[in-house]
Amino acid sequence: MLTWTSAEATDVGAKRKINEDSMLSRTDVGLWVVADGMGGHAAGDVASQAVVTALSQLKPNKDLADFVDAIEDKLLLVNHQLRRHGQEALGGRTLGTTVISLFFADTMGACVWAGDSRAYLFRDGQLTRISHDHSAVQEMIDSGMITPEQASFHPHRNVITRAVGGGEQLFPEVRVFTIQAGDWYFICSDGFYNELSEDVIAAHLVQATPKESIDILMEKALAHGALDNVTLIIIKVGEA
Repeated sequence: MLTWTSAEATDVGAKRKINEDSMLSRTDVGLWVVADGMGGHAAGDVASQAVVTALSQLKPNKDLADFVDAIEDKLLLVNHQLRRHGQEALGGRTLGTTVISLFFADTMGACVWAGDSRAYLFRDGQLTRISHDHSAVQEMIDSGMITPEQASFHPHRNVITRAVGGGEQLFPEVRVFTIQAGDWYFICSDGFYNELSEDVIAAHLVQATPKESIDILMEKALAHGALDNVTLIIIKVGEA
């Protein structure tokens, strides 16, 4: 039987005045969420918190497909609520948020996301990305127009193509995978992965506990400059 432990941290960073990131860790359910809000104070933070609040209400369910459906239903509901709030309370402003979520049930996992917050797996010494950014630069990379290195400096690097609240319709992406003892997973906002290379993350991810991993990686991300809010959740899979 597989077990999991996790740790999380968020920081406003060195440049921002408001933390528009929100996070949720529910090891009892096997659910972890990071949401990165957009739109400034009274918009981005409201949007990300709305996603986390909605997903925190989900009841435990060991059926992977049913729980993924429940996640998607909550995100579609929040998308509608944010669109309405923007029209009624913010003079037509758009308020939105990325979302990245991981759900574990027995030996199966699912990642549900919209936007450019990311999920990663570290297994057998290899760090691989589970999610695929919904962003303008990722589309350019996929089409061969630019390289991943060029994307880091592209003027459109902050343009995302899917977000909760970003449009009348929301299409979350889902990826299902197997989990196994010894796996390490993490989900994060772009404020984290923009500060540290994947090589640096891989070199420091595996510690005695997720809490130790969090402490080391957050310290390194903040020391690097932290131009944005920084949010990170790390999950370690073990065996009972």
